[in-house]
Amino acid sequence: MRDVVDAGNTAHVGNTNGAFFGRRRHYVEAGLPLLRTISHPNWLALAERASEPNGYFLPDWALAVDASARERAHVSALRARTEQNELIGLLPVVSAWRAWRLPLPALVSADPYGDLGTALLDGRMPRLAAKTLLAQARDAGARAIVLRFATLEGSSYEALKQALAEEDLKPHVLRAEARASLDATQDAEILLRDALGAKKLKELRRQHNRLADFGEVTFSVAKTPDEVRDAVEVLLELEARGWKASRGTALAQHEGDAAFIRRASVALAAHRQCEIAVLAAGERPVAAGVVLRHHDRAFWFKLGIDERLAKYSPGVQLALALTRHFCADPDIRLVDSTARPGHPMIDPIWRGRLPIGDVVIPLYRNDPVAGALIAALRLRMQIRSIARDTLKTIRTLKEKWS
Repeated sequence: MRDVVDAGNTAHVGNTNGAFFGRRRHYVEAGLPLLRTISHPNWLALAERASEPNGYFLPDWALAVDASARERAHVSALRARTEQNELIGLLPVVSAWRAWRLPLPALVSADPYGDLGTALLDGRMPRLAAKTLLAQARDAGARAIVLRFATLEGSSYEALKQALAEEDLKPHVLRAEARASLDATQDAEILLRDALGAKKLKELRRQHNRLADFGEVTFSVAKTPDEVRDAVEVLLELEARGWKASRGTALAQHEGDAAFIRRASVALAAHRQCEIAVLAAGERPVAAGVVLRHHDRAFWFKLGIDERLAKYSPGVQLALALTRHFCADPDIRLVDSTARPGHPMIDPIWRGRLPIGDVVIPLYRNDPVAGALIAALRLRMQIRSIARDTLKTIRTLKEKWS
């Protein structure tokens, strides 16, 4: 892992004269505290008071990611505190250079291994917390902040917009989309019938019955630290036997990633903030999913399935069971799938849509740096879109002719 700050090539912190182009790299992270230095008790207290939940910025999750997760470790933090030193805002960040190799003085919400960059802001004073985070970014020499996968209709983003408006600034939504979510206040059976229809549900019941040929089909939810410790190994094993392993993205394939999920899931379970759902046929696990909990919201992080039984739709069967599980839980009102929009498995089942986007937050009025950043990121998005389409075509052709 490359160090965050290259001491021999670091731009002057606080420099706003635009001398960051060319060969110079502007590491604005140098003026910020490391995430791991944030007081754990204070962070926990802030999470309890947060105006909007984000399970991926809970301390036991984010610190486990920061300690060992591949390409996600050793990040910095924007930290808002009162005069009494009370923590009222937190956003893990990295420099634009580290995020995208862009030599621009911008901070980017750090990837929490969960596609949600919503800042934690104290619900008692969210606008003050937002203003303080913006001020700290300026003090570190940043000219803009980029929030990746931030909720666009939540209270955290609203507080940031209000703080910007006080300075005659406004955010720029670089990319907006809507991903699947579950309204857990609804009746599960009505929701599933409306989403899938009677014919599809009948087919899924048939597949469920076929799974029973391998043993009684059971659904269980690991909640205690000991239960979660065992269940996370089930998930790791299922992932390691599937397509994620063939693409090199299974957690168990990388020592640091496996260490992170083992540490985070057990630590969060101690606070009732992590559950692992397992669907089994007899003694054979066929699907498992990790779910985080924060306030009245849950976040589905990972899914692993036994792909040898793919014709029985084990992932869909687990999704149906989780739907019923959360709709019966009075403490949960919404479940964020944290899946990419258009996901072929969860989108047809969870018909709720959560607006998510990448947002550029300028820190100065009429600043050409923010404009340069927006242009660079738009170009990057176009290139990545072309690359994804090309890769998809290649995979389709391989499958067709294999």
